[in-house]
Amino acid sequence: MIYVFLANGFEETEAIAPLDILLRAELDVVTVGVGGQIVTGAHNIKVFADIAEHEVKFDDTMDMIVLPGGLPGTLNLEKNETVQKAVDFCVENDRYIGSICAAPSILGHKGILDGKNVTCYTGYDTQLGNAIYNADAAVCTDGKFITARGAGVSVQFGLALVEAVSGTARAAKIKASMLCE
Repeated sequence: MIYVFLANGFEETEAIAPLDILLRAELDVVTVGVGGQIVTGAHNIKVFADIAEHEVKFDDTMDMIVLPGGLPGTLNLEKNETVQKAVDFCVENDRYIGSICAAPSILGHKGILDGKNVTCYTGYDTQLGNAIYNADAAVCTDGKFITARGAGVSVQFGLALVEAVSGTARAAKIKASMLCE
């Protein structure tokens, strides 16, 4: 199961583009509404999440979590107990964590990116702890951490998420079907 967490103020492109790509890969994906199932993005697009945060299962079915950026979405994710528990579960159980834009700062504040190659939205590099910041990288994968710069690389981010859980061939097939260059 891949949980895509949505909190009020999330960046819509950073959530919906990767979600679409994960679904094209026929992966088991669920959107999680933080603070309620109806969540409003940074640009006032309302989304009805599949489940509310109290329905997240912290067990062997959790393969990955995805944290979109945006403001105040990132701040709302970071202060949420379920999101924090999901991050901790993934770290403790060697599961994937995808984060984009400002959201890698959530992981940086926890100190779990130390020594990892990461990227994020310009200016958030100061909030990554002792990570190795790759300013020019669109997407970085280092172990179980997949980070991306921002909305403009959301498709690349989604493809990296698919590659992590389903392999290079599956990601390449989806990339070709979408006519990505």
